[in-house]
Amino acid sequence: MTAGLFDATPDDPLDRGDAEAPYRAIPGTAIAAAVLAFLSPLAFFGWLLLAVPAVGLVLGIAAYAAIVKRPHELLGKPLALAATVVSAAVLLGGVVVLARAYAAELPAGYERIHYGILQPLPGDPPHAIPDTAREVDGRNVLLKGFMYPGKQQHGITQFLLVRDQGDCCFGGNPKITDRVLVQLRDPQHPRGIDFSPRLTKIAGRFVIRPTASPGLDGGVVYHLEDAFARP
Repeated sequence: MTAGLFDATPDDPLDRGDAEAPYRAIPGTAIAAAVLAFLSPLAFFGWLLLAVPAVGLVLGIAAYAAIVKRPHELLGKPLALAATVVSAAVLLGGVVVLARAYAAELPAGYERIHYGILQPLPGDPPHAIPDTAREVDGRNVLLKGFMYPGKQQHGITQFLLVRDQGDCCFGGNPKITDRVLVQLRDPQHPRGIDFSPRLTKIAGRFVIRPTASPGLDGGVVYHLEDAFARP
């Protein structure tokens, strides 16, 4: 008897059943790795953001290993491999770019300092000057902080550099040991600089000199003189 148009033949792939074509899923780790690989260029904007390609690399390797181990249950090997390669490349490139920028930001003859060395020892009065701060008095240093906002937004030649954004934006009057008065003498910016809410890098001569400052309880103790902004 001749088979009808809609009769299935023994070799018809539609009649093979699920046993010969089992369902395979893409693991969630592969999808997550792909998303992080897409976001991995963020790593070029800061050390903490290197975590994006780093996590993407780990997830990509884990996903690839799981797919290789269970090929009849999982698929997406090209996706996992691509995510792994992209994350690894961006992670390496990010480290190189950030390391070069870190080295280039320090002028010759200057040393890095941070706000931690300006803080009084436990049990000392809040305005006490620690020995760690006195050791760099009169030396050329590089300090990173945030510009304390004032009325002037452009052509700024004198401003407070404070420890963190909580101080400059939400903390009201920052602690006296968390503020440094900056006096710019920048040949590249003779008319001053513009206010920025981002992390600011300032190089200058560090000076300890208690000075009264209108509008700031306690004035200032620390200064950066003959200072200039770093990229």
